[in-house]
Amino acid sequence: MLEIFKAVLFGIIEGVTEWLPISSTGHMILLDEFIHLGVSAQFYKLFEVVIQLGAILAVILLYFENIWPLKRKDGSLTLDYGILNLWGKILAACLPAGVIGLLFNDWMEEHFFTPEVVAITLIFYGILFIFIESRGIGSGKVKRVEDISYMKAIQVGIFQLLSLVPGTSRSGSTIIGGLLIGLERSVAAEFTFYLAIPVMVGASLLKLIKYILKVGFVFHSNELLLLAVGCIVAFIVSILVIRFLMSYIRKHNFIVFGYYRIVLGLMVLAYFMFLK
Repeated sequence: MLEIFKAVLFGIIEGVTEWLPISSTGHMILLDEFIHLGVSAQFYKLFEVVIQLGAILAVILLYFENIWPLKRKDGSLTLDYGILNLWGKILAACLPAGVIGLLFNDWMEEHFFTPEVVAITLIFYGILFIFIESRGIGSGKVKRVEDISYMKAIQVGIFQLLSLVPGTSRSGSTIIGGLLIGLERSVAAEFTFYLAIPVMVGASLLKLIKYILKVGFVFHSNELLLLAVGCIVAFIVSILVIRFLMSYIRKHNFIVFGYYRIVLGLMVLAYFMFLK
């Protein structure tokens, strides 16, 4: 029961931090410093990535009509070419991070996945959020996701490269990028949700393949239970958080998340420098 409770906690953290611009990977690294799942190191690496699939299912459920290209019309199925075009932009935006992630994932995990790096990136991008929002760079000309050009999609994808460093936040880097290139705040957030689908599915498959190559297709029943619990909790929490965020940013900016990042980053630095 204790391990299930831990899996629930990891699912909550994943569901909250995946969509808010405060770094899910950073929070998961920090959580693992204080709460350890009773599983092997290899399985934990798989667990912390694959529970993101629960968060992704929330996006698919909430935005299904916007992203599913097959539509029923007059009793037959037809393709919505506008949605196919949107998927072209999504894939184009995911290409830079996908390529660099495949080439350097192991090296980055070895060198960057530390509490100190997380703290520094939390603080730096927190300051950047406050600077951008205080300058009013949040009411861009692009007011619909459908109006994002391929060039702007690729530019957002380049900003997504920053999220390969833990603590940056994938949603944070793409939202910052979107604001800087002229996307309205809600458009930047929604496009970020869509980008997460191929990114997280790809990352989960990559982790699963690595796990199988190292350990084999061997899972204990308790490991599968923890993975299922984490995914389900992340799914439920993600639905609530996505709805909250889209409602919140209609009337507010991201400055509060900037301050949160700075405070958390300073706390992490203080803990690992003076208390641990």
